[in-house]
Amino acid sequence: MREAIRAHLDTHQVSRVIYGAIIGLALVVALEHHPPPVGAVIATLLGTAIAVGLAELYSDVIGIEVRLHRRISHADLAPLLEDVAAVAIGIAFPVVFFLLAAIGAMELDNAFRIAKWTGLGLIAFYGFCAARLSGVSPHRSVLRALAVGLIGAFLIGLKALVH
Repeated sequence: MREAIRAHLDTHQVSRVIYGAIIGLALVVALEHHPPPVGAVIATLLGTAIAVGLAELYSDVIGIEVRLHRRISHADLAPLLEDVAAVAIGIAFPVVFFLLAAIGAMELDNAFRIAKWTGLGLIAFYGFCAARLSGVSPHRSVLRALAVGLIGAFLIGLKALVH
């Protein structure tokens, strides 16, 4: 497991998962105050993952074609699909908790709470790992994790202020 995490942290997809996680967290926070039925939450997260993934793919394909002045090749497409999958996974990650709510393993309120705080934790975890892998001391790595975690905390705090 540790090697799988280390291998993942050495990829370009880290930034894409973080991007997706921030979008997923924003959706969870937005839906929490007046939650729709659990199926609608799941559909919203999955639909957003697909829509953002396709938008990401489309914009990357167009960008490559404009830059290279030719149609994109299959070789160019494979890494783009990996990036799209990473963004979609980041967005869809909270679906796990809502599926548990759908089968009655937890209450919908708890699914929102856990999805919200695990999203924040994921963002902070990546910040910590990035700092450690770049040679920053453990103490400063924790500070970096806290700093990037403030992105998620800002979303959660903003929701609390607005509602």
